[in-house]
Amino acid sequence: MFTRCREFSGKLLHLSCSISFKTSRFLCSPQLSTVHFSSSHSFLASLFAYSPGPRLSFQHLLPSGSSFRSDKVIRNLTGFPHSAGHMDLQGVLGVLEHLAPLSLAESWDNVGLLVEPSKPRPVKTILLTNDLTTTVMDEAVAMNCDLIVSYHPPLFRPFKRLLQKDWKQRLTIRAIEGGIAIFSPHTSWDSVEGGVNDWLVGGMGSGQVSVLSQAHSCGPQRHRLEFSSINKEELNSLLEQLRHIEGSETFQCSTTRNESGGQQVNLTCNSSALTAAVQILVSNTHASKSLNITQVQKPPLLGCGQGRLSVLDKPVSVSTAVQKMKTHLGLPHLRLALGDQQTLDSMVKTVAVCAGSGASVIQGVKADLYITGEMSHHEVLDAASQGTSVILSEHSNSERGFLTVFRDRLTARLGDAVTVSVSQRDRDPLQVI
Repeated sequence: MFTRCREFSGKLLHLSCSISFKTSRFLCSPQLSTVHFSSSHSFLASLFAYSPGPRLSFQHLLPSGSSFRSDKVIRNLTGFPHSAGHMDLQGVLGVLEHLAPLSLAESWDNVGLLVEPSKPRPVKTILLTNDLTTTVMDEAVAMNCDLIVSYHPPLFRPFKRLLQKDWKQRLTIRAIEGGIAIFSPHTSWDSVEGGVNDWLVGGMGSGQVSVLSQAHSCGPQRHRLEFSSINKEELNSLLEQLRHIEGSETFQCSTTRNESGGQQVNLTCNSSALTAAVQILVSNTHASKSLNITQVQKPPLLGCGQGRLSVLDKPVSVSTAVQKMKTHLGLPHLRLALGDQQTLDSMVKTVAVCAGSGASVIQGVKADLYITGEMSHHEVLDAASQGTSVILSEHSNSERGFLTVFRDRLTARLGDAVTVSVSQRDRDPLQVI
């Protein structure tokens, strides 16, 4: 029962059929050699499903860079086939998920499909907006829009009723009555490599960019149980008991022979199965005495996460930085707070950015300049006291320019089947007059 497998994003790839694809940046590096009790697995469920029946399977470690092939995988990952005239809603959602997986969103966020029409209809027109307001909804209705992609989720807090007295409820009712789907990506766009924050920091020019708050692979929390058994017979008895735990198909186990001739065991399981596994092990005297439990750190998703820090290839003055961001954001005015002992001629070598309301992400980061949409008065004072200058654009102005970038990416995936437009009515509610 000793086998080895390749683990991506904390999950096992089961090689019971011949499959091949090139891994994306969201996949993670190989883990330890393992054995497990089943080959049931689902990977990138939004794009395809692969779920053979439960069985004991032998797996082999893939060399770095190797690939495996499946016509279904290739079709979903690269082709995104569509009919000449339109795509259905689920097809478009699959493309959106591929461009920015919703698993990258923050746990508090409300992302994904928020309004789903009761009657399926072809998706021919998509409207991208930063905020779904009444004027944007008017625009969507006028253009006979099938899907609104609103960066900020218009539905965030739960409703107990849908009435006309609240503007967000009115928008929801109009969408339902008009058969318009609403989708929100929000912090998944912030986190993904090449997303909103990479676009924002790109306004300062090229540099060495790193993630401020690293994203990790999704999936259930896992725990490592280390224990020993006297001999193989005792080990096999324990493994047989563990095999009957619900969820045991996700277990991973490796063994080595210890100095006393017994077996040293390393078993990894999900949190949902932890209590049952521990109860079995503590009932065995030898395993109980040697048992050690640790929480497994989820693999990082390189390039993904909240906020960015850039060490500029070509440092610029604060004054030049302001002009660069005005051009990048398409704004005539920005708010600037100079750091203590700084002037407009002071040089900026390092820049920390976070789109929207970014103080919780960038505060405390050592940088010459902070760029975000909004910060509170005291957060600005704290940054300035550390010698860090601050540029504020207003919340949605730090995000809206990415819509045109995403429009081009989405259009490239959907082809001529769907018209993708950026709202002309969407704007930040605050302006300088």
